Amino acid sequence: MARIDLDALTLEQKASLLSGRDFWTTKAVEEAGIPSIVLTDGPHGIRRQAGETDHLGINDSEPATCFPPAAAVGSSWDPDVAARLGAALGREARALGVAVVLGPGVNIKRSPLCGRNFEYYSEDPLLSGVLATAHVRALQAEGPGASVKHFAANNQETERMRISADVDERTLREIYLPAFERVVTQARPATVMCSYNRVNGVYASEHHWLLTEVLRDEWGFTGAVVSDWGAVNDRVAALAAGLDLEMPGSGGATDRQIVDAVREGRLDGALVDRSARRVAELTERAAPADGFDADAHHALARELAAECPVLLRNERNTLPLDRFSTIAVIGEFAAAPRYQGGGSSHINPTRVDTALDALRALAESRGRTVHYERGFTTDGSGGAADLRRSAVDAAAAAEVAVVFAGLGEAQESEGFDRETIELPAEQVELIRAVAAAAPRTVVVLSNGGVVSLEGWHDEVDAVLECWLLGQAGGPAVADLLFGVANPSGRLAESIPLRLRDTPAHLNFPGEQGHVRYGEGVMVGYRYYETVERPVRYPFGHGLSYTTFATRDLEVTVTGDDTAVAEVTVANTGRRAGKHVVQVYVATAAGPVRRPARELRAFAKVALEPGESRTVEMPLDRRAFAYYDIELGRWVVAPGEYRIQVGQDASHVAAEATVTLTGDAVAQVLSLDSTVGEWFSHPVVGLAFLESLTAGMGEEQARQAEQSEDLLTMVASMPLRQFLSFTGVDIPAERLEQLMELSGSPRSE
Repeated sequence: MARIDLDALTLEQKASLLSGRDFWTTKAVEEAGIPSIVLTDGPHGIRRQAGETDHLGINDSEPATCFPPAAAVGSSWDPDVAARLGAALGREARALGVAVVLGPGVNIKRSPLCGRNFEYYSEDPLLSGVLATAHVRALQAEGPGASVKHFAANNQETERMRISADVDERTLREIYLPAFERVVTQARPATVMCSYNRVNGVYASEHHWLLTEVLRDEWGFTGAVVSDWGAVNDRVAALAAGLDLEMPGSGGATDRQIVDAVREGRLDGALVDRSARRVAELTERAAPADGFDADAHHALARELAAECPVLLRNERNTLPLDRFSTIAVIGEFAAAPRYQGGGSSHINPTRVDTALDALRALAESRGRTVHYERGFTTDGSGGAADLRRSAVDAAAAAEVAVVFAGLGEAQESEGFDRETIELPAEQVELIRAVAAAAPRTVVVLSNGGVVSLEGWHDEVDAVLECWLLGQAGGPAVADLLFGVANPSGRLAESIPLRLRDTPAHLNFPGEQGHVRYGEGVMVGYRYYETVERPVRYPFGHGLSYTTFATRDLEVTVTGDDTAVAEVTVANTGRRAGKHVVQVYVATAAGPVRRPARELRAFAKVALEPGESRTVEMPLDRRAFAYYDIELGRWVVAPGEYRIQVGQDASHVAAEATVTLTGDAVAQVLSLDSTVGEWFSHPVVGLAFLESLTAGMGEEQARQAEQSEDLLTMVASMPLRQFLSFTGVDIPAERLEQLMELSGSPRSE
C-alpha cells in the first residue's frame, strides 16, 4: 500500500478511523484507499463470526482448528511448538479474511484461581515471553498481525473492568511487563491490546505511562494500541494517553468526542493524525481470503498437543500402558473431552477426536481390550452412585484403570474467577473408589487452571496433567498413555499443596475496587523457594519414559554483566525423549531482596537413547539485573551469582559461581539520606565521618566512639533529623561539597 496522505483527509475522517465500524471491523475511507479490516479472537484458533457477534463465545463462528491453548503450550517449554501454532493461525486467519488475530495472552498466572489462566502461558515472565515471541513472529510471517494482550497487570477476572491493580514499579518491571517487552522488542507485533483494569488507579486505556512512556518511548513500539472490547471509559483521555483504536464501534459517538475536543482546543490535532496513521498502516495486513488444509492442521494440532502434557507421577512404571491386556477407561472426559476454555477464545472446531476412540484403536491394534464406563457427569444428569458403582466394577476387573477427570466449563471460564482449586467432589470420590478397586490406577487431568491433587494423589499410581489440548488432544493423550509418544512437558506453574499456601492468597481478588499485589516479585516458584514453602509439584517438574543426566556445567563470564552457561545433557534410558534444560540464577547481591532463584534461560533438547549434547545458554545483562526504583533503571549489582541448572525450580542438578563487576552505581546522597547511607558511601563516607567528628563537641565525640548501640540507633535516621536532634555542626558548604561529590543533587 502506498503511503497514505493524511493531509487529504478531514478531521472527521481521521477520527472515524479510530473506532470500529461494528463489533469486529474497522471503518473504511474508500476515497483515500483505506479499507475496512477484520480483527478477531484467536489465541489458539480463529473465532471468525459471520453472523451474530459477541465477545464471550456465545454465538457461532466459522469452523477453524482449535489448537492447544496457552496453558498447554506453556508446559511444552518449546518455542517451536508456539511458532508452528502461530504460523497455522496466520494461515487460517488469512483464509478467513482476518487481518489481526487477538492474541497471544502473556499475563502472568499470579493466582491459580484466575478464571482465564487457560489463556496464559506461565507464572514466569521469561517462559511466557519466549513462547509468545515465537508465536507472534511466526503468525505475522504469514501476513496477518498479532495483538499481544492484555497490557497490563490483568491477572484476574473478578471486577476485571474496573479493579485497580495496585502494584509497585519494581514488581511491574520484573514480573508483569517483561513478557510484553520481549514480544514488542523482538517480534514487533502489529498491535498491543490494553486491558480493562486500572493500574495504580488509572485505567489501562488512559495510562500514559504504560501506553506511551514505557511501550513507545522505552520499548520502541511502532504499531497500533487497540482497546480490549469495551475497555475505553474516556475516549479523549485514552487517545491522549496513546490508545489508537477503540473497539468495538460506538456508532460514531466517540468519533464526535474526538472532533469536538480538537476544535475546542482540549486535544492536540497532531495526536489524531498520529493514531490515524497507525490504524491506516494496520490495514496493510488485509489480504484476500484463500483457504487452508483442515486435515493437515488437525494433524498438526495432534502433533503439538503431544508435546504439552506433564507426567507428574509414575509409580511402579505404570505408564506406558502397552504391557497391560485389559484396560478400564473411566470418566466422561474420555468420551466428551474438555479441550478448550470458555469465553472469547471459544473456537468452533473443524472436528473433535476423543481419547476413548483413540485408546480403543491402539488397544485393538495390540490385542488389548478397553472397557469404558462414564463414571460421572459434568451436568448432574445420571445417578452418581450408580455410575460410580459400574466404574468400580470395571476397574476391579481390569489390570489397570485410567480415570479421565478435570474441570468443565462451568468451573472455569473468562468472566469469573474460581473459588477453589479442588476437583469436583464427585470426581474425587470416584478416583478414590477406583484406586481402591483397581490393581493400578492412572489419572488423566483436563483443566485450564491448576487443580489440587490432595486427597487422592497418594492413592493412584500415575498422574498425567494434560491441561486443555485442543480438538486433537484425545489421540495425543492416547499416544502418550500407550508410549507411542514420550511425555516431555514441564510445569509452567507450581502445583501447591493448599490454596492458602499460594503467595497471592491474602490479596486475591481484592476488595473495594482494589487488589494489592502485596507479594511483590515473589510470584509462583519465586515465593515457594524463597520462603521454603513445600509444594506438591514445583515449577519445571515433569517426568519421562526415559532418563536424563546433566553434567559438565561450565560458566564463562563474557563481560561486566554477561555470561554463558554450557552444560552437557545425556539420554541415559532406552527411549527417545526430550529434556528441558532449565538455567536459574541465584544471588544476594544488591540492596533489594532477591528471590531464591529465577529462571534465566531454557532449552528443550531431543535425544535418542545414549545420545548426549552440549547446550550453550547465553545469559545477558537482564539475567542478573534487578529494577532499581531509586535510579529508575535496571542495575546489575557487583558480586557473586550462582548459576544453577535445575531439574526443576526446587532441585538443583549442577551449580557454578561467578563474580560480576556489575554496575558502578554511586548512591544518591542528600539530607534525606540516612546516617548509615552517608557512613557507607564508597566515595564520601570517610570524609563525612571526619566532618561529623569535627562538628561534635569533645564529649559527643567520646560517647559516639564508645557506644556502638548509639551508632546503630541513628543509622536509619535521615541526616537532616540527625543534625537537628544532636546539634552537630557541619557547615552547609561542606555538606554541599559532599553531596556534589557523591553525584547527588541538593535536597530541597
